[in-house]
Amino acid sequence: MDAQTLRAETFKALHERDRAFVMPNPWDAGSAVMLASLGFEALATTSAGYAFSLARPDAEGALSLEDTLLNAGLIAQATALPVAADLENGFSDTPEGCAQTILRAAATGIVGGSIEDATGVAHDPIYSFSLGVARVEAAVAAARSLPFPFTLTARAENFLHGRLDLPDTIRRLQAYAEAGADVLYAPGLRSAEDVLAVVKAVAPKPVNVLMSGGLKLSVAQLSAMGVKRISVGSAMALAAYGEFYRAAQEVFESGTFTFTERSMPFSQANQFFKG
Repeated sequence: MDAQTLRAETFKALHERDRAFVMPNPWDAGSAVMLASLGFEALATTSAGYAFSLARPDAEGALSLEDTLLNAGLIAQATALPVAADLENGFSDTPEGCAQTILRAAATGIVGGSIEDATGVAHDPIYSFSLGVARVEAAVAAARSLPFPFTLTARAENFLHGRLDLPDTIRRLQAYAEAGADVLYAPGLRSAEDVLAVVKAVAPKPVNVLMSGGLKLSVAQLSAMGVKRISVGSAMALAAYGEFYRAAQEVFESGTFTFTERSMPFSQANQFFKG
């Protein structure tokens, strides 16, 4: 069994356990190495965290497919952990384009990825139901053509775009499950009740829940609800940027350097990257 297949099988098995696992989101190879050192079992890229590192906004078409695949490949090469990629809307409006994105993504060394139903168009942010399903069907077919079990996640993006329509979100997730998606994901859910409704609606398919923003639940609580996978999106990148910005503010506004008292020691940081 080659290394990518082993990672793919490991990743698939994580979704089949009785308890939830946390899949944090590094934004570059260095942050991936640090997360792996803590004992996390899998990683996922973050489009927002990566975009910010390039001084670009998120979700406005500022990242190309080539940008995304380069970053995903570097993260996959940085550790021995399974890596899944945030592939946004497949960087294509068409089912055929989504399928090609899955095939190109798999060639970077990742073992999973997500396709969302957001269009990237402000006045019409969500693909029609039928097109959303067709896009997932094509992505699933591409994933199944690979020589290893690529875990395909289908995302229903209503809540991230101001459409707080749980029945439509569930209808889409159920259809994506019927289309063959391995994992279902509705980022932006607002409450434990929303999470439970989604888990029950798509059972026995595993559900990913985003713990970033307003939802405040623990790993134990989510696991008890039947959630199989927990991600944090851009939350860790924002935590890092927040500390960086506060440190710079202190120097500029106060002329002091107390932030260094909270900094990771150079020797500790350097040790992560000595191989």
